[in-house]
Amino acid sequence: MTAPTPQPPTKAQLLELVAALGTAQWQDFAAAAGRHGLTSVQAKLLAQLKGPVPMRGLATLLVCDASNVTGIVDRLEARGLVRREPDPADRRVKNVVATEEGRETIHRVRAEMQATHTALDALDEDERTTLYGLLERLRPGMEHRA
Repeated sequence: MTAPTPQPPTKAQLLELVAALGTAQWQDFAAAAGRHGLTSVQAKLLAQLKGPVPMRGLATLLVCDASNVTGIVDRLEARGLVRREPDPADRRVKNVVATEEGRETIHRVRAEMQATHTALDALDEDERTTLYGLLERLRPGMEHRA
């Protein structure tokens, strides 16, 4: 007698698992950020700064009102983690740029996400490659930018 063929997971099961992993990763990120005196939102903003980003663009990325971004950037700027620069194409627009200290800080936050690193260590190289490919395929449909 042969073993029954396992049923593929339902979308609901996949959604539940993705949500649980996202929540756990966010909690790990927030804890690591807290060890550096950052709120999770401050760290998330810092993580978005791959280059100059307009204040309004940060509001879109953080899914919040532009007035909230001003306070977050004020606090990060006071710590020397970001700076504001006029946009070269439109001097009325202020771009936010991570300082070297800001880039080093977010790098340390990510490096200290022990629960996430431990979970990923459970996968071998082939499994990580497969997971990465699958997540990259899902990413465009999951990222909605206004």
